This record gives sequence, structure tokens and C-alpha cells, in this order.
Amino acid sequence: MPPPARLLDLTRLVSRLGKGQATGVDRVEAAYLARLLAMDASSFGLIRTKIGHILLDRAGMAGVQALLSGHPLPRADLLSRLLRRRDPLLARAETAARQLALARARALSPLLRRHLPAGFSYLNTGHANLGAATLCAVTQAGGRSAVLIHDTIPLDHPEYTRADTIPVFATKLAATAAHADLVIHSATATRAQTESHLARLGRIPPGVTAHLGLPPLHPASTPPQTHPYFIALGTIEPRKNHAFLLDLWEELATRLPAADMPHLMIIGRRGWADPALLARLDSHPLRNICIFERPNLPDDQLATYLAHARALLFPSHVEGFGLPPLEAASLGVAVIMPPLPIYRETLGDYPVYAALEDSYSWLKTIIRLKDGIQGQAGRGQAGRGRGTRGTQAVTLPQWSDHFNTVLSLA
Repeated sequence: MPPPARLLDLTRLVSRLGKGQATGVDRVEAAYLARLLAMDASSFGLIRTKIGHILLDRAGMAGVQALLSGHPLPRADLLSRLLRRRDPLLARAETAARQLALARARALSPLLRRHLPAGFSYLNTGHANLGAATLCAVTQAGGRSAVLIHDTIPLDHPEYTRADTIPVFATKLAATAAHADLVIHSATATRAQTESHLARLGRIPPGVTAHLGLPPLHPASTPPQTHPYFIALGTIEPRKNHAFLLDLWEELATRLPAADMPHLMIIGRRGWADPALLARLDSHPLRNICIFERPNLPDDQLATYLAHARALLFPSHVEGFGLPPLEAASLGVAVIMPPLPIYRETLGDYPVYAALEDSYSWLKTIIRLKDGIQGQAGRGQAGRGRGTRGTQAVTLPQWSDHFNTVLSLA
């Protein structure tokens, strides 16, 4: 029996075109796009706009992938300029999507019935366009829906989430509970939390657990700088705990001569961080001396910075899956982080685990590593499923395993 036609929701990726460094969720949706385009099977893309839906065929999906790879966005047409006055990049992205369209319609269900065969599978991995109306339209058109729930942090840890996103996420999870045919979980640790919320909502859809894979990393062999440095990688927001690292560097400055101070490279765009933290970053006495921000780096530069770092510092309060520690491990780069359950599951004993209350252990490890051997680009056998740091080795999750599991069901 041939595989079902698959319909991938690309609303999130299109909304992010041209807006800098991709988030982890963006990368997951992009990985699904690349996989479907690589398969010899019927595939379609779906994009929701303010005035309806855009359906893409494989050629249109390939066009979106080209835009993700850096092909220029077209000039916004009049309709997009009127609809997206406050977001000129989104206006250009939606103009591009209309140019790539197989079909467009306000009502989703008739659009799908007209162009997709019965029994198609709708995949939503980015949570954009995830709601009861979309899932019901898929069912009405003769399709099945599979939803990847990355985590339930907005409900479990609202203190680390923008207040306006909490009810939105709750509505999406309720729609998933009521209407999804399959829920994709990225880890055992997150599945337990997600299914407890789904049970509270009255229905636990069938589920599958499949670790996310790693994007291919292509670091240059030449370090971006010769001075020893550590990396913090991720959007600047309260959950990522950048303030903890600023505290560490201030303490280091009292212990080390200025010439011996390692650099802290903060790589990631500014999110909804506490204004006090951003003000502290802007006015920090060590800024541009040994603390540096590097937002919106292209992927190749990001990989090079990571590959040659002494370590990835990842003091996050809570994570769903979180790719940076796994990316570091794939390059054989040390990782220092608190003992979060997700990384016990995916990385085992590879990281140096240190509680956030134990700043002494963080400082001791940073001082030890700053004079040690740098992360070696390529020696972690990136892309071959192994990461090695000293005597510590770990088998890393692969996209091929994820898709073999998920696409056998969806």
C-alpha cells in the first residue's frame, strides 16, 4: 500500500522568513519539510494567512525551502502591504507564498477535498495554525491529523512564559485533545507531562515518542578567534537564565587577571527578556571586553563558534527538548548544565551537571576548561550519531530514526 499523501503546515516557517536566527521549533518544521521533499511520495504544504489558506504542491514547498536557504524574498504586493502593514517582512513572505501557490481559498475543508486524496495526513509541528477549526476541517476533508507537542512549559512554568501566550497555548492543547488523531512526543519526559494535561482535558489521543534529530552542522576548521571563549546559545528570555552567566562572569573577574578572563559569547536574538536584564547587558562593564552578543548568526558561523568553544554553558531553568546541548555533543564540545530530566534521557552522562544553586561548581569547571583543549570541530563525529568528549561518548538522536517512527503512523 502506498503511503498517504501528507500535508505539512508551513505557517510558522513562512512567518519567520527573513527574521534571523531560527529557533528550535523552526528547525523542526524545516526538517519535516526537507524530509517530505526527499521522499518519493505525494506531499503538500499549507499556509494560513489573514484572508484564508494557501495550498502548495511539491514545487511550491521546494520554493519555500529555497527561501529558507537565503533566496531573496520578493517585493510585497499591494494586498500584503495592506494586510501586514506592521510586519513588512511577513508581507513579503506571504507575497512569495501566493506566487508559489497551487490554490488559495478562504474555507479550508473544500480546498483540501478539491486537491488532496482521501486518507491524507496533516502534520502540524510548529503550533501555528493549530486549532479546532483546522483540525476539524482536516477531518471533514477525509484526512487524519498528527500534532507534535514540543512541551507544556506554558502551563507547567508560566513564570517563564509571556502571559499572553499561556491562554493561546491552552486553547491549542485543548484542540489537540479533542481532535488530533495522533500526538507526536519528542521525549519520554515530555510525554508524561503532556498526557497528564490531555487527560485533564478529557481525551488522550494515541501517541508516539520519537526523539528529534539534529540539523547538519558544517563548522569551519579555523576558530573564529584565538582567545578562549564559552558559548551561551538560545533566545534571550527568562527561561534561559542569562543573568546567571552574567553573575558568573562578574565573579570570575574578581578571581582572574584581566588577561586570563575567558570570553562569554551570547549567541541568540533578544526575546521577551526582563527589561532589567537587557539594560544590564547593555551597560555591563565587561560588555565588549569579555562579554559579547552575537545575534542572528548564519548557521555556518554559529556552528563554527560552537565547534571551537571551550564549552556550551546552558543554565536553563526548564527545557522541552532543546537542541543546543545535543548539537554541542555532536561536535565533541563540553556542556555544562543543570541536571534537567530531558538531558538525562538524551545525553546521559555526557554533560557536566551542576545545580544552579552550586555556582562554585560552575566556576570551578569553567576555570578548568578555559585552559584545556578546545572543542574540536568534527571530532565528535557530527552527523554519524556519536558525540565524544574525553572518555564520555553518547549516541545522539537522528532524524532518520524520528521519521522512520513517525511516518509509519502519520
